[in-house]
Amino acid sequence: MPTSQATTPSHNQLDTKAQAWSALFSEPMSDLVKRYTSSVFFDKRLWQADIAGSLAHAEMLAAQGIISADDHASIQRGMAQISAEIESGAFEWKLDLEDVHLNIEARLTQLVGDAGKRLHTGRSRNDQVATDVRLWLRGEIDLIGDLLKELQVALVDVAAQNVEVILPGFTHLQVAQPVSFGHHMLAYVEMFQRDAERMADVRRRTNVLPLGSAALAGTTYPLDRERVAKTLGMEGVCQNSLDAVSDRDFAIEFTAAASLCMVHVSRLSEELIIWMSQNFGFIKISDRFTTGSSIMPQKKNPDVPELARGKTGRVVGHLMGLITLMKGQPLAYNKDNQEDKEPLFDTVDTLKDTLRIFAEMVGGQPNPATGNKEGGITVNATAMEQAALKGYATATDLADYLVKKGLPFRDAHETVAHAVKAATTHACDLSELPLAVLQGFHPQIEKDVYECLSLRGSLNARNTLGGTAPAQVRAQIARHQARLAA
Repeated sequence: MPTSQATTPSHNQLDTKAQAWSALFSEPMSDLVKRYTSSVFFDKRLWQADIAGSLAHAEMLAAQGIISADDHASIQRGMAQISAEIESGAFEWKLDLEDVHLNIEARLTQLVGDAGKRLHTGRSRNDQVATDVRLWLRGEIDLIGDLLKELQVALVDVAAQNVEVILPGFTHLQVAQPVSFGHHMLAYVEMFQRDAERMADVRRRTNVLPLGSAALAGTTYPLDRERVAKTLGMEGVCQNSLDAVSDRDFAIEFTAAASLCMVHVSRLSEELIIWMSQNFGFIKISDRFTTGSSIMPQKKNPDVPELARGKTGRVVGHLMGLITLMKGQPLAYNKDNQEDKEPLFDTVDTLKDTLRIFAEMVGGQPNPATGNKEGGITVNATAMEQAALKGYATATDLADYLVKKGLPFRDAHETVAHAVKAATTHACDLSELPLAVLQGFHPQIEKDVYECLSLRGSLNARNTLGGTAPAQVRAQIARHQARLAA
């Protein structure tokens, strides 16, 4: 039967760590160990998840007759006050109470007496923290999904404005073939969409309830774990209590997905940095995303993409740290797992900040007066097209032309190599070689060859699904716009 609420303990009783576990011990913990083992000053960000989990647990305990309705009401009232105190900044976080869970529990007991002590019936901090981190990360994944969508929208907008702009496409950072700048931007849309899909998949495995597994073996109380999962909007319950309290796969998997997302950001950063250098001059980035030099007054440095490129290493390092953290642990919970939070928290913060700033840097910021976006990337279409003319970017088109005349591709490839060699000798583009010279390489070359040797002709010719022809790029833009508007 549920027990009744007892008299509220004194303040001194509640402020000691003995409340949680130290009756067995003959001497107090040293201050050095307190500081070394405490997590409260970084895990306090879990407070909303901790309270949500506790309220769901309390509701279930009351429904199962494990605590009384009065205790449940007292817990709800106390948690409401604690939430208000934390939100206002009035809540006192105490190092002696080690972590977010004990701080909240101690304050709850201070406010509502024995009802606060009964809240922990049928659970342990082991399953409690596993639940809190999952609840918190679920919400962060949702925010990251929104930010990934915003960045994709910004990239699609830039693509739509630059479908006809010709960019030299590179392999090995050598001019390869002309591509639409819009097509190039859509490549990153594809990357970030895969990131969004990975995040959604991670969310599904994160959104499973450990609570009720207790310390490691389950509990003797008649808990209704499915009820708690439903209350918290979780998709199911962890099926093995040992695994439930010790599993951090979801954190590793999230950090892996975040690392890959940051790798995509880093690749985009590298291109932005190259493109805005004076040697390329393909784009400009809004001044508010650049910095100057302390000694060279002419400089505009791409600090945002450079820093994002650097922060990618930081996030990948967190992934390596989490994998290393888990690799040698026996079942079930070990104190090592306290070290999962700081790298996970920093990964979330870094990824969110990076996606937020890149969406604005790429797409600009709405002007309240006009409603139009201003700033963002400014494209120098002339510089891009001139660069595409420097590397014989239509050589493959000449080879394809000869294949259509009946020449085997390998022979056509060899023939065009000789033509490129001649153009190099004469310091001109393939399209500038006289027809008679081109016919010297193969007699079936006719006047229509100049259409395929033009940058625009090369672009238009690649009119297959996924190709760079403007018609295909516009179709892809329409597909992405419809998907992102849904």
